[in-house]
Amino acid sequence: MGAAGHLILDLPLGQIGGSALTSNLSVPKHGSVDELPTEIPITYVPARNTIFLSFALAWAEVLPATDIFIGVNALDYSGYPDCRPEYIRAFQNMANLATAAAIHGRETRIHTPLIALTKREIVLKAVELGVDLSITHSCYDPDPWGAACGRCDSCLLRKKGFAEAGIPDPTQYVVERT
Repeated sequence: MGAAGHLILDLPLGQIGGSALTSNLSVPKHGSVDELPTEIPITYVPARNTIFLSFALAWAEVLPATDIFIGVNALDYSGYPDCRPEYIRAFQNMANLATAAAIHGRETRIHTPLIALTKREIVLKAVELGVDLSITHSCYDPDPWGAACGRCDSCLLRKKGFAEAGIPDPTQYVVERT
């Protein structure tokens, strides 16, 4: 995809657990977006974005790079506390207190290009940028062959975004069996 570098790290979040995404808890399913919970759901992974940003910060300092991008969203999302603008500001402040790079004048900036966009706006921006949305995935509980469940929070929000954008959703969803 044109990246200058790519790093894959093992993050054994399953050893920590505490979430339907990292343990044996069932991923909640709903019939519509209107049924989504208003409180923080059990799909929240404890400190996930802090972990991601910490690893990104460490690698950025080594490269050296001053800009970190993360795809958090504070609008059409499931209520995760580490997707809010105030969290991102706090992490950036911490990063600039915690690194030798910042002490030597090379401060880190955390960029969140999706944070204030609706799912509709994200879909439209992706189309505008020429992103092949058929290779993207949102499902919290895909089947063993990779088909999206179509009923978890993330699938429902994705479907809503595509519908509101008037763009066909290329996602392969599990065929409902009756």
